[in-house]
Amino acid sequence: MSNYNAVSASNTENAPSGNGLYSQSAAFSHYNNLSAQLPINPKTGELVSGGVREQAVQCFENIKAIVENLDHVMSDIVRITVFVTDIQDVDTVDEVYKTYFPMYVPSRTIVAVSALPKDASVQIEALVSHGEGTIPNAPQAGDLIKLVNNTSNAPVSPLSAQTVSFSHYNNLSAQLPIDPKTGRLVVGGVQEQTAQCLKNVKAILESIDVPFDDIVRMTVFLTDLSDLEAVNEVYSRFFPDSAIARAVAYVPARTTVEAAELPMGARVQVEAVVSHGDGTPPQEIEDRHGIVIWANNTDKAPKDSLSTQTVAFSHYNHLSAQLPIDPKTGKMAAGGVKEQTEQCLNNIKAIVESIDHVLEDVVKVNIFVKDLSEMDAVDEAYKAFFPNGTPARRTVGVSALPNNALIQIDAVVGNAEGTPPKA
Repeated sequence: MSNYNAVSASNTENAPSGNGLYSQSAAFSHYNNLSAQLPINPKTGELVSGGVREQAVQCFENIKAIVENLDHVMSDIVRITVFVTDIQDVDTVDEVYKTYFPMYVPSRTIVAVSALPKDASVQIEALVSHGEGTIPNAPQAGDLIKLVNNTSNAPVSPLSAQTVSFSHYNNLSAQLPIDPKTGRLVVGGVQEQTAQCLKNVKAILESIDVPFDDIVRMTVFLTDLSDLEAVNEVYSRFFPDSAIARAVAYVPARTTVEAAELPMGARVQVEAVVSHGDGTPPQEIEDRHGIVIWANNTDKAPKDSLSTQTVAFSHYNHLSAQLPIDPKTGKMAAGGVKEQTEQCLNNIKAIVESIDHVLEDVVKVNIFVKDLSEMDAVDEAYKAFFPNGTPARRTVGVSALPNNALIQIDAVVGNAEGTPPKA
């Protein structure tokens, strides 16, 4: 990474330690990427006593400690992601959540997963704005502001904003297949539900004058991975969306995750990260003409017609989730979870190097694993790729992964040079 922008890792004793595997926060440019926080008391290193309410409080207290260590406040959070092991616990988590966001509410995603580290009932992560950026010894743009938007053409919630913009990104709340006119799940099966999710995303983007093809990353949560083919059939009707995008066959980076349950009993939920060319004030609208989306694929990692390996915009590269597939054979890597972890990370390394970056530029890693009891083997492989433990990290347990893999990993990578117009 150049000296123009640098990855800035941060840790505080007031939140649980990553034990050298990961940082509590990794800042790059105008965002702080926080590791997902478990309900661990940092003084004891153990889960807090009590039920899901006490666990949610501890998660938020840990987030608050990290945010304050960065000289930020809770209202600087632009996105919250809540993982629970029982969807029925969401109401209790929401009661706690409201005490930390009494006025402003960030965008939000809620998912029930099969397991969480340390057998926790809840895990919460945050994405935080970073007004001054990370130019060494030269803080800039300290007066950037957040822009919050909601439209009646998509489902509205008092506990989340439909989209929160900061700097050059719009961070959308995960969209359920809710018809905004009725407030209920759309009638039909998974295809109808997928279409409604994507219509809601499109409505939000239209309300902020952003085209659908400005989406750089999608996350698809399914309660049954066997529905993926049906979801993909609908997905391919929405992407590419414009003649320009069709001409270059542009599709966003993508991660697909099996959820144990979703709110309202939905079968599918989609989350989007979207470019924001003009940025947020005091940047000028005309600045949007100076930034473009760069999509890239390499033969040294697995390819997929429905996702781009990495999509860069402004100062970030967003990587599609990598399965442990050997790109030379197109087959799963031989061995157990350690070998599969190595293959996932080798694929990520190949993608990162194909865009003239290095693994030290990674700011966030998301790990989805079928058996959390195998995390020691995962970590053994992981440390060889990230010996300094710089990136922030999230780990969740899932009951199934595409291709019957044991592990899947995605990443967010800094992009020091940004994405100016192509010559």
